[in-house]
Amino acid sequence: MQKVILLRFGEIFLKGKNKSYFEKLLIDNIKSSLSGLEYRFVKTHNRYYVEDFDGDEIAEFKNRLKKVFGLHSLSEAVKVPTGYEEIGEAAMLYAPDEKLTFRVTVNRADKSLEKNSSQIGADIGGYVLERRPLYKVDLDHAQLNIKVDIRENGYSYVFCGVEECAGGMPVGCSGSGMLLLSGGFDSPVAGYRMARRGMRIKAVHYHSFPYTSEQAKQKVVDLAHVLSGYAGPIDLYVVPFTDIQFAIHEKCRPDYMITIIRRIMIEIAEKLAAKTGCGALITGESLGQVASQTLESMTVTEDAVKALPVFRPLVGMDKYEIMDTAAAIGTYKLSELPYQDCCTVFLPRNPVIKPSVETARKEQAKIEDLASLIDAAIEGVEKIEIGR
Repeated sequence: MQKVILLRFGEIFLKGKNKSYFEKLLIDNIKSSLSGLEYRFVKTHNRYYVEDFDGDEIAEFKNRLKKVFGLHSLSEAVKVPTGYEEIGEAAMLYAPDEKLTFRVTVNRADKSLEKNSSQIGADIGGYVLERRPLYKVDLDHAQLNIKVDIRENGYSYVFCGVEECAGGMPVGCSGSGMLLLSGGFDSPVAGYRMARRGMRIKAVHYHSFPYTSEQAKQKVVDLAHVLSGYAGPIDLYVVPFTDIQFAIHEKCRPDYMITIIRRIMIEIAEKLAAKTGCGALITGESLGQVASQTLESMTVTEDAVKALPVFRPLVGMDKYEIMDTAAAIGTYKLSELPYQDCCTVFLPRNPVIKPSVETARKEQAKIEDLASLIDAAIEGVEKIEIGR
C-alpha cells in the first residue's frame, strides 16, 4: 500500500475543448507550489496524485496545495491495485475497533468492472463487517464513511476525509492585473479574490518616506509574501510619493486632498500597468466604507484612468466579511499592525464625501509641474520580487 494525496479540480470541468489549456496551467502551478519538496506527480483522467513523498512532510504538502487556485479539494488516500482483497485491506486502515455506524461509498471510473458501484460498496462493506462485528451499516447518517475511488489506471484509492482547497481558476488564465496594495485589510483581500479568478498579480505601493516608516513599507512587503502563497510570484513596485503629496498639500483644497491623492495614485498605477503588461487595475474599495469610497468618489477617481478597466472585487462586501477573509488567508495579523502607510500630515479633517469630477480636475490642475512629479516618481520606483 502507498500513501498518496489525491487532488480534485473544480471549474475546469466546464471548459470543454479548452480544458487542456487550463489543466496545463493548473499542473504548472501545483508543481511551482511544491518547489523544493521531493515527490512524484501523477495525472489520470480528471484526477491528480502526489506520490512518493516523505510522510513526515505531509502537512507541508497539504498546506501548500490548499492554496493553489483551481484545486477544489484533496484527500489523504491509500493507493492499491484494484481488487477485492486489496481494497478491503486498505479500508480496514480507516476502521477503528469500536462500536459505530458506517458505510462504504464507491466511485467507479473503471467501467470495465462487472459489478457497479453499489455492488462493490456492499462487498467491501461485508469485508469490513466480518472484521468489525460491532459495526452497523447506516447509509444516511454514518459516523464513518469509507470512500473508494476506482480509477481507469488499474488502481483504487481508499480514503475518508475530504479537505477543501482554494477553488477558483488557475492563476495565469485571466491575464495580469496591477493591485494598489496598502497595509490595510482590504487590498490584500482584493488581490486574493482576483487571483482566485485566475489573474496574475503585480502590485504598486506608495511610500512617503520619511513621513511613513520603513516598518510600514516592510508590512506591505510581508503582506505581498502572504498573497504570493496563493497568487504565485508578485512584482511589487514601491513608488516614492512624498513630493507629490507635498504638492497636493500646498496647492489643492484641503477637503479634496484625498480625492486628488487617489486620482494621482491610480494614474501612476495605470502607467506602471502599461509598462508591465497588466490589463486591469485592482483596488480594495468597498462601497460606502470611507469618504474616498462613496459612489461619487469612485467616479471621480476612475475619471483619472485613461484606458484600463478598474476591478473592485470587494465593492459589495462589508468590513466584517473582508476581515473574515483576511483572517482565513493569513493577512489579518499583519494588516492590524500599527504602522500607517499614509502620513497624517497630508490628511484633511473633513474630506469631501461627494466630490465632482469638474472640481477635482480644477484642483489637480493647480499642480503645474504634476507631469514632471509623476515621471520622477515612476523613475524612482523600487521593484521588489516577491515569492521567487
